[in-house]
Amino acid sequence: MSLTNRHKRNLKAGIVFASRAGDFVENRIGKAIENSGRKAEDLPKEPKPMTWYRVPLERGLSGDGSEYYIYVKLGDPDKLCIFFSGGGVAWNEYTAARPVTGGKVAAGQPNFYWNNLRPFTQIMNINVGITDIVSEKNPFRDWSFVVITYATGDFHVGNNDYPYKAEDGSDEVLHFHGYVNFLQSMAVAKDLFPSPKQILIAGNSAGAFAVPALAGEIADNYYDKVRNITLFSDSGQLLYKNWRKTAKNIWQCKESIWKPIHTGNITLDWYKDLYEKNGERFRYLYSSSVRDYLLSAYYNDIINKRYVSDSLVQEEYYRQLKEMVAELKKLTPHFGIFLNEWKIPLITMGGTVHTSVREPHFTLFSQNGITMAKWLKDATDGKVYDVGLDLIE
Repeated sequence: MSLTNRHKRNLKAGIVFASRAGDFVENRIGKAIENSGRKAEDLPKEPKPMTWYRVPLERGLSGDGSEYYIYVKLGDPDKLCIFFSGGGVAWNEYTAARPVTGGKVAAGQPNFYWNNLRPFTQIMNINVGITDIVSEKNPFRDWSFVVITYATGDFHVGNNDYPYKAEDGSDEVLHFHGYVNFLQSMAVAKDLFPSPKQILIAGNSAGAFAVPALAGEIADNYYDKVRNITLFSDSGQLLYKNWRKTAKNIWQCKESIWKPIHTGNITLDWYKDLYEKNGERFRYLYSSSVRDYLLSAYYNDIINKRYVSDSLVQEEYYRQLKEMVAELKKLTPHFGIFLNEWKIPLITMGGTVHTSVREPHFTLFSQNGITMAKWLKDATDGKVYDVGLDLIE
């Protein structure tokens, strides 16, 4: 056997081992959540305060056709956080055919979006970062919450049943039902929290894109009397020249969502449209690490068909981030920015973290002596400022 063939054989064996190990770990964690009593219960008729509950939605649907539910917590009725969860994106048939599994993550294989809410996903959605109800370091611990979970690959705005060929050649359907799930979630939010005085609409990763796309609808259709509203997108930068076609033809969004998309920066386009319609009605916030290892891998796949993060694509992300921050500041100088250079060994692959608001480092890491938790709480209290702009100057 030649050295080349032996190398390929060893590499394939390594990928198979890593994939099986990743699936094993994910399944063990999921079973531990189910068997330990830590799984969130369904919302009872008389819910306890400061307790996370699941709310199954009758018309809700995950990407693979399985059940869909959200999480809610009853805290201070005057303070409400509506949080859009992240979990990847699918923009064509290739990405639709490659949902996330623990095995693919461990093996470094292409995996683009979560397509269901299996038990493991609970640890991604609640009791961490801004949703932590234990740590006194979390300034949002006593707020009421609606966590709009995500397993549809469409930035929460899709309305389509999309047929595709799976990796094994079988015919499958990806249910881009993010927008229907959103509407169902907001009905629950309005019923549980009819009249808050203060609202934070936030999202991480894919949820960061949803914030400018859907915040206007939340304010107009559900909470039109609330004057104290803060918007926050954590890590929503992924440039792709065909976003408009994807939103219109693949996700089949309604016209008011796809029509404002004019460039490869979908988040910026949605913020421009939102600001044009609402001006200073909201406080606007954006955050990112300067060389996001995960979003740079997605971008590398878009441009070079290589799902990997390396120093070259991380530098390109950094360059694009500088442009994006400048455009957000041009939109309104009051746009609050939080940039960081945080790294986690063995995870960030030479780059920097992907999202922070719903991670332990929300309260634990600081940039220029300021945690994201403090910066965000100050902003919701009316004190908007920038952190980390020196990283791009």
